[in-house]
Amino acid sequence: MSDLNHELKIFIIATMNLEDLVPNDIGDDTPLFADEGLDLDSIDALELVLALKKTYGIVIDANDEQARQHLRSVASLATLIDRSRTAAG
Repeated sequence: MSDLNHELKIFIIATMNLEDLVPNDIGDDTPLFADEGLDLDSIDALELVLALKKTYGIVIDANDEQARQHLRSVASLATLIDRSRTAAG
């Protein structure tokens, strides 16, 4: 597991108050907003987007057609953050 993926799992657990989970409970491709995944809802999405902006400087616009794809899983978030870091660096 990449360091960023592991970091994001800890971040999601803390941000979403998922105290009953540990990072190894979340697969890199586990859906964040589906019944078979973490089953987060739209309020959780808002909290997550705000926390991502504060912590990683990532801005996900609700009107962006790719917003859902970015928030699909830990792996998709890691890809977004890596791209953002590459563009900034």
